[in-house]
Amino acid sequence: MHKMRDWLRLAFARSIVCRGLVYSVVVGTVLTAINHGDSLLNGQVGSRHLFKIGLTYVVPYVVSTLSSVAALNSRTE
Repeated sequence: MHKMRDWLRLAFARSIVCRGLVYSVVVGTVLTAINHGDSLLNGQVGSRHLFKIGLTYVVPYVVSTLSSVAALNSRTE
């Protein structure tokens, strides 16, 4: 049970959260422009598009957090 608590402590560490947010904004913006740019420019953005755009920002954050925590854990093992 301590492993989960340690993992969460790392995942919510300020440096990991900040790094994940930066990557999320940069990568999410690029992917949003690629995948939804035409809809955004044409003003055809509905709730379905907004949901997908939201996920486009969440995925890089999750990937960054998972990889950062895994890297830190591998250094301590």
